[in-house]
Amino acid sequence: MDITKEVDARGLNCPLPILKAKKALSELTSGQLLRVLSTDPGSVRDFQAFARQTGNDLVEQQTTDEQFVHVLRRR
Repeated sequence: MDITKEVDARGLNCPLPILKAKKALSELTSGQLLRVLSTDPGSVRDFQAFARQTGNDLVEQQTTDEQFVHVLRRR
């Protein structure tokens, strides 16, 4: 997977991971990938809802050792 940009939102709670992702996505071009690292368990459903509402594809979600990884494709 060719990640264009990564956002480290670990230690931040809702809505900050989403806000950081939104800002980062605005800097990407269509089709580029953004990886967001988070420690907020609520971010799993937050990113699912964010993807539905914005039309960006949620390509992947992973949970590893208290960390949540979200990969979005810019629409």
